[in-house]
Amino acid sequence: MFRTLKIPIGLVIALTMTMLALSVVTVNKLAHNASAIDVVEESTATLSNSLSLQLSAVMERNPGDNALFVSLFQPIKVHNNLLSATLYDNDYQVISTITPDKLKTLTDESVPQNPEEIPFGITQYDDVITAHQVVGSSLYPLGHVVIYIDIENVESLSAKKQLLKQLPIILVVWVLSTVLCVFILFRLVSPLSSLEQFTQEVFESKDYALRSPLNSSNEIGQLANNINSLLDTIEVELLINFEQKQTLLDQQETMSRLANFDSLTGLPNRQFVLDNLRLELARAKRNDEDLLLLFFDLDGFKGINDSLGHETGDLILIEVADRVQCLLRDGDLFARLGGDEFLVLPDRDVSTEQAQSLATRLITAFDEPFELRGLSLTVGLSVGIATASDAGYDLSELMSNADLAMYRSKARGRGSYTLFTPDMVESHKRKLHLANGIEQGLNNDEFVVYYQVKVNNNGDVIGVEALIRWQHPEFGLVMPNEFIPIAEQGGKITAITQWVIKRVCIDMPELKQWASSPFRASINLSGHDLRSSQLFDYIYNTFKLYDINPKNIEFEVTESAYLENFALSNKFFRRIGNMGCAIALDDFGTGYSSLSYLTQINIDTLKVDRQFVMEIQSSERSRLVTGAIIDLAKRLSLSVCAEGIENLEQWNYLIEHGCDNVQGFMFSKPIPLSELVTSPYHYNASSFAS
Repeated sequence: MFRTLKIPIGLVIALTMTMLALSVVTVNKLAHNASAIDVVEESTATLSNSLSLQLSAVMERNPGDNALFVSLFQPIKVHNNLLSATLYDNDYQVISTITPDKLKTLTDESVPQNPEEIPFGITQYDDVITAHQVVGSSLYPLGHVVIYIDIENVESLSAKKQLLKQLPIILVVWVLSTVLCVFILFRLVSPLSSLEQFTQEVFESKDYALRSPLNSSNEIGQLANNINSLLDTIEVELLINFEQKQTLLDQQETMSRLANFDSLTGLPNRQFVLDNLRLELARAKRNDEDLLLLFFDLDGFKGINDSLGHETGDLILIEVADRVQCLLRDGDLFARLGGDEFLVLPDRDVSTEQAQSLATRLITAFDEPFELRGLSLTVGLSVGIATASDAGYDLSELMSNADLAMYRSKARGRGSYTLFTPDMVESHKRKLHLANGIEQGLNNDEFVVYYQVKVNNNGDVIGVEALIRWQHPEFGLVMPNEFIPIAEQGGKITAITQWVIKRVCIDMPELKQWASSPFRASINLSGHDLRSSQLFDYIYNTFKLYDINPKNIEFEVTESAYLENFALSNKFFRRIGNMGCAIALDDFGTGYSSLSYLTQINIDTLKVDRQFVMEIQSSERSRLVTGAIIDLAKRLSLSVCAEGIENLEQWNYLIEHGCDNVQGFMFSKPIPLSELVTSPYHYNASSFAS
């Protein structure tokens, strides 16, 4: 209601002073009335005494002269405020009475009308004073005088006169007191006004660095100090909030960048590119256009990462990003999907020929090696190209098609690109079908073991190599070169190896009965098997279950698989060798250039890869390499087995150079056990010559 406290407080002060003035007036009035009544009583007493003395003297000298008595009594009527006056004889018979017309008539019932009831002397009733005086002495009374005086008019008149006299003084005092109080109030409240203006200024300016200048020890000063302390707290909190807000903004920006960009290369990440691809596919579908997608990863990157460490691998990825970006246009989208996989979405209106040209430039750009930390490292690209129209403008299908095309490039020898064609989907579906059917095939005994004989220089069968086949209910006979890589990728190769070991153990009695002694069945192990911590226990328990002599079993492992897990391989084959099994190193000469590892491993046989055997007749270099391998094995006291023998000339060359055992189609293809036990276990060179 009031915009400032000064008005209500001023009104309260004025009202208080007014009430105080009225109280003073009232008290004065009451005190004055009492004084006026006392004066009237005294004057009435004096009047009645004087009148009674005069009448007493006259009535003693002139008894019975009522006319004289009346003349003496009549002057009393001029007395102010007289209601009535009566002169009585001793018997209270009226001698004379006075009732002035100008005065009010006595009507107060509380005042006795009978003179005999009126007490002697002066008596006060509500608004009337009575005077009852004896004329003469009390022993010899001559009469009685009774007077009624009106004191109501005396009080009013006296109060009015008194008020008129005091009113100027009261008004002056009231005004001075009120002004003084209001002045003091304004002096006391002015700091509050200043504080109010200060808080309003803070509110309007939002400048919390302002401080109130008030500095006093009273409550207002304390309030100002509290407000300043509150502003200090607000300023500190605002600073903290600002810093936290800035931190949150930085974190939000960082999180947004992490959510959409690769932290290593700074390229858009998978989520970002997928979101953009969805929009681009929707636009292309609406406009009946096509999109081309290039998907590639690095060839040989895993070897660099494993051998030189992830830090070097990260540097390679950064260099790859920089090198590819130099080949792209501003509108092309280039992203890292994860690991060493990258994606390029060329700008709109790109033809298949242009995409193929870009793929060629990408592959060529990586012919130049990376120079990192004093090393010259070469990585290649395998590129897959897919179109949105082939994928029906479906994002998942488009990514899958590009991925299929890229892996087709890897299968073709890497460092190449492949344009997706619909027939790749069928091939991929076949792989998925095979991958999903391995476990069921093992449970249903869909796999079978084929055996290929090993022959010594005399033509005697001294062993067989167990080679697995899959008699698939839908695809027919599936060769291991198709399903073994699938099993390795799916982590099911060890289950297949265990199945083969068990199958060979079951067939061993029949194999030993068919062949002459000594005899060994060779079982192939993969690099995944060597990393299995449970394979040795499985082999030991299976041999014990089927009562297998370990000397009748040989385990073959490729050179690359052995050296890829060198420490684990050494530990595993040491335990296998201690058990009595033989160990053969397969595909020797195709994996590593350094031969120092031969001094650190414990093997029994080196197997010459078929690549060298096949070129013995046509390549002098192959003959020299084959002879060197045989010579190296002999010097290391190892037996030598050559695979891939297809004619007598190859066999004779190997016998001439000291090869111990051979195997190949010249003697027998891999065949089931039922056919093997009916085949010869001795081969004559003369029969092949004819």
